This record gives sequence, structure tokens and C-alpha cells, in this order.
Amino acid sequence: MDIQGKTALVTGASRGIGRAIAISLAKQKAKRLLLVARNRQSLAEVAAEIEELGTEAVILPLDLTQIVEVNIAIAQAWRDYGAIHLLINCAGVAHQTAFLESKLSDVQEELETNLIGMYSITRLIARRMVTQHQGVIVNVSSLMGKVAAPTMATYSATKFAIVGFTQALRGELASHNIRVLGLLPSLTDTDMVRDLKWFRWIQPMTTEQVANALITGLQQESPEILVGWQSHLAVWCNRIAPWLLEKILLISAPLPPVRRKYYQQLRKA
Repeated sequence: MDIQGKTALVTGASRGIGRAIAISLAKQKAKRLLLVARNRQSLAEVAAEIEELGTEAVILPLDLTQIVEVNIAIAQAWRDYGAIHLLINCAGVAHQTAFLESKLSDVQEELETNLIGMYSITRLIARRMVTQHQGVIVNVSSLMGKVAAPTMATYSATKFAIVGFTQALRGELASHNIRVLGLLPSLTDTDMVRDLKWFRWIQPMTTEQVANALITGLQQESPEILVGWQSHLAVWCNRIAPWLLEKILLISAPLPPVRRKYYQQLRKA
């Protein structure tokens, strides 16, 4: 995809990977960026940085779980700013805890934001892309959409679901000249993950590395973009020796030794 002169909408654009992607799109001479997130002030700061690069920035302070508000905002944006050629679904939340200690409210937030919110805005924009017979949709999953990890059960579940959703949508929308691809970064150094306990031996990526991988993938028309050598190694190991990868993940997981031993005994039972 040639990004120059195109209009893109980026969710989760106020921070982390979404912010880095928005800035990278501006550097690629996108004509206009519609920036979606809940925090208006943070969006305004990103918009100012983007406009310094010569790209028009429009902020849309939205909670993607509020479907009616999102529907109205997207309809108005399409009317006021014209067609959206590229949708980047990057908004997401993560809660880390042992499953038996998880809270239903945290589980619901992950499901509503990572899945329902993404589904809702994708449905609204995909329908409009069909009328113009062109478009690109990028769904940001994670390495945990390929390899699940202890203490991240619900987050892993949502990211696995995004991979499946992306694959299904790719087939359905291909006849309408709409490309659908997945972006799967490994652990990335963002403010969201800094509150989490990191897995041993994992080297975090920068948001710029993830954004650059996306730009390359868009240019090469890749259906799935797995980011980082650790991601490729983990997926390869999961195919060849899943039992080995499972043991490595259990050893590296931020679990107390007693609890790790307990889970190991459960696996043997």
C-alpha cells in the first residue's frame, strides 16, 4: 500500500504502539490521520506532533465500548473528512494475574475493549470501505495471539481471537478489494506493560520497531506481520516442540516458586 496521500484512522493513538504507528504514517506522507483514544489531552499532544510533519490530524476522543457514540462519530468523520483508506485497530488493555485470582471486571474490560470495541469500529468502517471498493484493515494482535502464557489468560484469549477474526475477515472482504492483515509484536516497551511483571529472558521491543515493521508489511502486502526474532523463534518452537515451549513459558513466567511447582504438578496429574 502506498500511504502517501491516504487517510488513516488509528485507534489507541494516544500512547504506545498506536502513537508510534500514527507518527510513522505521518512520516510516510499520509494526507490525514484520524486519531482515536479516550484521553483528549494525550490525543492533542500526538496530533500536534503529527501536524509538525505536515499531515492533518483530527482527534476523536472515544471509548470504543460505547457503540452508539462510536457509530455517530465515524459517520460524522466520514462525512466531514471523506473516505478512510486505512484502519489500524490498536486499542487494547491488559491485566496480568493468575487465573484463579482474576477479577471478572478486569476480564470484562479486556473482552470489551480488545474484541467488542475492535469489532464495532471495524464493522462500521468496513461497510463504508465496501462502497468505495478499496481499503486496508490492520488488526493489532500479539505474539500471545500465537503462544499463550501463564498469568495472561484472558489477554491471550483476546489476542488469539483477533488472529482468527483477522483470518476470517481477510477471506470475506477480499472480493471487495479490501486487505485485512494482522500485526503481532512481542513484548513492547510501553507504559501499559511497564506495570506488568515481565517474563524472564524477554527483550522488549521499542514502539518504533513495531511501527517500522508495519510500514514494511504494508508495502510488501504481507497478510500477517510477526515482529521480532523472539516472535519467530517462539512460533517455530511451538510448531516443532510445543511441550518444550510450554515448559519454557512456565519457567519464565512471573509466578512465585510455590505456585509454579503447583502448576507443574497439575500438568503431570
